Amino acid sequence: MTLLRLIETTPGRFSLLLDAGTTPVDALVEELGHEPNGYFWEGVAEVLVSTEAPTLRGRFAYDPEGGMFCAYGTDRLALQELEALMKLVASDGDRMRRLMADAEASGFEFDD
Repeated sequence: MTLLRLIETTPGRFSLLLDAGTTPVDALVEELGHEPNGYFWEGVAEVLVSTEAPTLRGRFAYDPEGGMFCAYGTDRLALQELEALMKLVASDGDRMRRLMADAEASGFEFDD
């Protein structure tokens, strides 16, 4: 199963995409009171960058929609690093549960 896709949209520009509603943790996300849409996944990415990969801050931008998460930019390596972090969370319920609990304990609000 391909959870995320990193594509080159034009020469030197890349997008990291996740189709909302297609991950193994969607039922858990709903159980925890959230909608696993593109905006929720942007929140996951923001939490991951702020807590686990602060060197990624500012190296790409976000453009989610209800049905899809999207991060984009010219820094392919940064997007690949984000992809690796997000795959871990999107495929591991325990990891997602911890991320959400830690985020909410710190006052982070998911925009879903």
